[in-house]
Amino acid sequence: MASRIRLDLSTHNPDLQDGLQARIHDPLWMLGRQWQFGEFNGADAGSPAAAQVIVDQAAVTRYQPGPRSGPHPARPYAADNLALETVVEAEPVTDDSRPNWRLAAESGRHLLRLLEAARLGPSRAQWLASAYVLTAPTEEQAKQIDDAGLSFIRVLAGRTIDGLRFAARVRALQAGNSLNELFRDPPFVQIAEVDRSKLLGILTSWLTWLESLFQQGAAPSAWISERMEYALSVSGKTAASEVVLTAPEYLDGRLDWFSFTTSTGNGLGATDSHTSLTEAFLPAPVSFRGMPSARLWEFEDGSVNFASVQAAPQDLARLLLVKFALEYSNDWFLLPLELPVGTLSQVRALVVTNTFGERFLIPHASEVDGPTSPWRMFSLTNDTQKLFFLPPVLGPLLESQPVEDLSLLRDEMANVAWAVERIVESAAGRPLDRHEAYQETLAEQQPPPAAGSDSALVYRLGTTVPDYWIPLLPVKEGNALRLKRGVLPAFGDGGIQGVQRPKGRLLEPNRELLLFEEEVPREGARVTRTYQYARWIDGSTHLWIGRRKSPGRGEGSSGLQFDVVEKKEG
Repeated sequence: MASRIRLDLSTHNPDLQDGLQARIHDPLWMLGRQWQFGEFNGADAGSPAAAQVIVDQAAVTRYQPGPRSGPHPARPYAADNLALETVVEAEPVTDDSRPNWRLAAESGRHLLRLLEAARLGPSRAQWLASAYVLTAPTEEQAKQIDDAGLSFIRVLAGRTIDGLRFAARVRALQAGNSLNELFRDPPFVQIAEVDRSKLLGILTSWLTWLESLFQQGAAPSAWISERMEYALSVSGKTAASEVVLTAPEYLDGRLDWFSFTTSTGNGLGATDSHTSLTEAFLPAPVSFRGMPSARLWEFEDGSVNFASVQAAPQDLARLLLVKFALEYSNDWFLLPLELPVGTLSQVRALVVTNTFGERFLIPHASEVDGPTSPWRMFSLTNDTQKLFFLPPVLGPLLESQPVEDLSLLRDEMANVAWAVERIVESAAGRPLDRHEAYQETLAEQQPPPAAGSDSALVYRLGTTVPDYWIPLLPVKEGNALRLKRGVLPAFGDGGIQGVQRPKGRLLEPNRELLLFEEEVPREGARVTRTYQYARWIDGSTHLWIGRRKSPGRGEGSSGLQFDVVEKKEG
């Protein structure tokens, strides 16, 4: 009996390897697949083949610190020499009200090393017997210095010279063109005539080193204490008129084009520095990592998985980005145009030639979509000249831990706002944690409990708060409500020993401070001072102190209470 064999074709196969290989067994089949994917569809349009652009450029040449309507005059500015952020933020490292003991000692020791290496100048004994010796702090100064800083100063006092004091003397003589009078001072009287010119050369080099150690801002400052933020304006003169750009709220430590708006009113006196540039180049298709391939026969590198992008229905921006990346990304071309930093640029004409030899004058987006177009990328607010601003700002930089950290918060239980100095710069030039210093002070002042004493109830009109909590009291300033920096009594043995004053620079202890009420919101605010180090486009490096403000962590409680009865041991 003959047997029959039946062959069945199965269309279900869990292995997709054969399908992914897209093997070609028939050229006609390949042409059919290309037709199915629309690769034979043609359109009466060509791809960009060449482009030519005419651009007018104007350099930013003036800078005004503070508000646009403020009293501070504008001054010249050259973007090639210094970044705008450095110009705005840099502040004096030394303060007349707070001597910088560390910098004074280190600069003095460096001068001694230079003189000893050259075998010139007064001896160490002559230096220490002169008026330039680093002296110990006075009794009043010692009260404002922490224990660690005081120990540091007392170790160096009388053992080295005060470089800052000596530098002030040399600068005064240089300003009066009378540097030779330095040899009338006791340490330099014995210097031989033949060595004086060499000595002056070393002193000049040392003073140059000291002045270039930090980038210190010139007065007036762009910092607005009442707002706890910077404000500035820059200007450049285009072919049409002078354009003034204002950054009214610079607080996060980074400037960019969107920080500025065009300002009306009087100009800042910018000089005429506009030029015209004509460039021709080949357009290049826009590409990015994970970009979908344009043809069936290419595979992506898999570096980006667009399928894993999580987007809710209301995330329109994210959905539009994914749609652009998957559907329209190969419709865009890049025209590489290099512009110098610190310039205002205006595209006068953009002509594109396609593969059919046709030339097209590309209009501005506002001319196509109208003035109410939602497309506002790289457009300045209130700009009528269609300018592109490339600000002279920094890229990556190094930033220290805060040398001063201030928290502005509201205390609803005590019905008052507070400025909490968490960290300040100590006399030794180091960050000082005021909470730890306060706890050490309490431990030293706390008397031991008396043996066998009975507890007693003690009435207090009000409790005390830590000395680094500075009250901000509401006051009327015209029709607005301000927060005035106040003081609290400092208690010690025998009662009140004075008042608690701020030790940092952010709260301006040497003058009255009236904060705007909106600068202390319910979420609070944090203001810091940090050392920053960056390199500019000419290769130069700069070190300066800058400030920034960021949101806080909500409300706080000082523990301040009134009409309190409590137990007291002792």
